Amino acid sequence: MSSPTIHIDGGHGEAGGSICRVALALSTLTQQPFEITNIRKNRPQSGLKHQHLFCIKALEKLCNAKTEGASLGSTALKYSPGKIEGKTIDIDIQTAGSISLFLQAILLPSMFADKPAKLNITGGTDGKWSAPIDYFTNVFLPQLQKYSNIGCKLIKRGYYPKGNGKVQLKINPIYKITDFTSFNEFSSHLKQNAPKINLTEQGSLIQIKGISHASLSLQDANVAERQAKAAEISLSNYKCPITIQMQYSETLSTGSGITLWAIFSKQKDEIDIKNPIRLGADALGEKGKKAEIVGKEAAQKLAAEIESKAPVDMHLADQIIPIMALISNSKIRTSRITNHTKTNVYTIESFLGEVFSIDESENIISAIN
Repeated sequence: MSSPTIHIDGGHGEAGGSICRVALALSTLTQQPFEITNIRKNRPQSGLKHQHLFCIKALEKLCNAKTEGASLGSTALKYSPGKIEGKTIDIDIQTAGSISLFLQAILLPSMFADKPAKLNITGGTDGKWSAPIDYFTNVFLPQLQKYSNIGCKLIKRGYYPKGNGKVQLKINPIYKITDFTSFNEFSSHLKQNAPKINLTEQGSLIQIKGISHASLSLQDANVAERQAKAAEISLSNYKCPITIQMQYSETLSTGSGITLWAIFSKQKDEIDIKNPIRLGADALGEKGKKAEIVGKEAAQKLAAEIESKAPVDMHLADQIIPIMALISNSKIRTSRITNHTKTNVYTIESFLGEVFSIDESENIISAIN
């Protein structure tokens, strides 16, 4: 007996591409087909972009998915998943399509596959309106390691517009959905046995880390060093070690950027590996923008997150809630509940029912399932 089709309005809330990506992930995991209309309704160019089509191509390999309407610019899509199978998948998003956005659709089902998965992805590693790969690796991934052993290796950076960055992920599931006869049985097992996410107190600031990067062609201008130095100066009032790596890479397009993250602990001088507390921020270089401005911009963003006294930054909140929805009694307090986060809540609850309680006065999101 097939599951009923979930109907999703792609024009809901922020009406961006995340609705489609999160729906693809949860549809694959829950084995519920869905139909989405009004895809990316609020964007200058509505409909599916190249990166969404490559998400679908990867899922066709991962779970033998069937689709209707999977074409460039399509504003409607029908998607029906098959059984999830861990395997090696090679995907070239082409241009500078964001690798971190692509992973929103692929990572969650791969985490719970029947066997390890390996993803070799070519695309953009550092671009506008998406998490840099260094944020993905150092802020987001630590939150997932208790549910699946995930290794992420940056092989080559790719800046806008030509991209050609290369990232490799190795995902070794701890909880396998194929060990259960249904998603409901699997879900019940996760709720009873999987570790909770409990991030409501910031704790003590232990250290600040970062990666300042640029194309090799910018090395003579010391762009990575200048970005890092400006960030260090802006953050010098925090009495903790600050360590920022400098990296130069041979890239097809010229670019630069910096990602910073602050590491906290509830017990002073002892970092909690099981329930990590990390806040992140980043900034991108662009033509005519001084390296010092880039570094200062990232530092100011991080400082604002630190001063919020919240243990979850506003971007981590929208990325972490899909896994929270699967785990009972999880709770986070974020610096700000964005429209992006609210839109992701809508998409998640389309598949799982009412699973979140939101207290906007305290910026607290709780999983109530």
